[in-house]
Amino acid sequence: MGRDYDEIQEQWRYLTKKVNIDIIVLDFPLLDTRNQVNGITGKFIADLVLQILSYVAQVERENTRQRQAEGIRIAKEKGIRLGRPPIPVPKEFEEIYQLWKENKISKRKGARLLNTNHNTFSNWINKYEKSVESTRFSWDKK
Repeated sequence: MGRDYDEIQEQWRYLTKKVNIDIIVLDFPLLDTRNQVNGITGKFIADLVLQILSYVAQVERENTRQRQAEGIRIAKEKGIRLGRPPIPVPKEFEEIYQLWKENKISKRKGARLLNTNHNTFSNWINKYEKSVESTRFSWDKK
């Protein structure tokens, strides 16, 4: 119903109060808004149970996020590279880069010529230009 406590509560209220529908959770009878239990409407009990469950879900989500961040931090400290491995730059890159730099081809055309997509080609261009700039800058200092 939602990603956090507030969103779950908002959706529940909208469905049960504004749209005025009954909600039945088949494997959790306490979340059945049709039931009358000891003169107290099912909606009231369902609201209370849902508040508790959505709070528990919110806390667990926060704990999961914290554990994930901690795991990523530890992995990075160990030097473990996360994510997809980088695609090696083809030997024809500089030639295609020059064509693009001289506005003879588009980025998409350059990417097609290198059998990749334009985002990867853009990333290669950025890395290449940074490396050229840092090399030029280090030569200027000498």
